[in-house]
Amino acid sequence: MLRYTLMRFGIFAGCFLVVWGFASTGIVPRGVGGSYFLWIALLALAISAPISYVVLRKARDRASAQIVARVDRAKAGFEANAAQEDVADDAARAQSAS
Repeated sequence: MLRYTLMRFGIFAGCFLVVWGFASTGIVPRGVGGSYFLWIALLALAISAPISYVVLRKARDRASAQIVARVDRAKAGFEANAAQEDVADDAARAQSAS
């Protein structure tokens, strides 16, 4: 998951530098007033999102599989705990009924 996040941040940083270069040369508008870096960041985000979606598909699938496995292990643990509680509750009820 960390690897995917770092790759996604790398794509964003690359897009940020490219957009910054284009804005510095005047190819892309510079923004109004003090919004220069905000404009560049938003434009870089809009460009990097579809690039990340296409380029990082396999990494995203691997990260998703890791998350699903982690959630499944947590669910199994919760179910095991619930089963232990049910056994203890049934034993307590049987003892109090006797």
